[in-house]
Amino acid sequence: MNQNNLLDTLQHNRKEQYIQKKPAVDIEKLQKAVNAIVESLEGDKAEDIVVIDLIGKASFADRMIIATGMVDRQILAMAEHIDKVLFDQGIKKISVERSNDWVLLDAGDIIVHLFRAEAREYYNIERIWGVDIPEISEMSQV
Repeated sequence: MNQNNLLDTLQHNRKEQYIQKKPAVDIEKLQKAVNAIVESLEGDKAEDIVVIDLIGKASFADRMIIATGMVDRQILAMAEHIDKVLFDQGIKKISVERSNDWVLLDAGDIIVHLFRAEAREYYNIERIWGVDIPEISEMSQV
């Protein structure tokens, strides 16, 4: 094999690695996990829960769940409960990032953002994904 053929083969293999598609999503398993998360959030009195379908829009996840908590302690409790719910669903590897105003849980196919109301209004993640929701202040008045 000459050097040009070897380079062509290596380049072809590298392209194949990039072209490989993400494995097909088990929609039933995904929806079951999403439903369990939403149920957990509702039980924890989360407000303004939004589920965004990212299939075909993003490669990093298939669903994004956004919810609001009133105080830090509530948000941390919601995150702990979601971690347990996902573990019970068979999702063992979860990354958690946190700030003073928010917690992010990355469970691979599902991303969960938990915000305090002010931070949620500031970051306005729903707008990025084309989801229209009323202003936080409007929701409080309803």
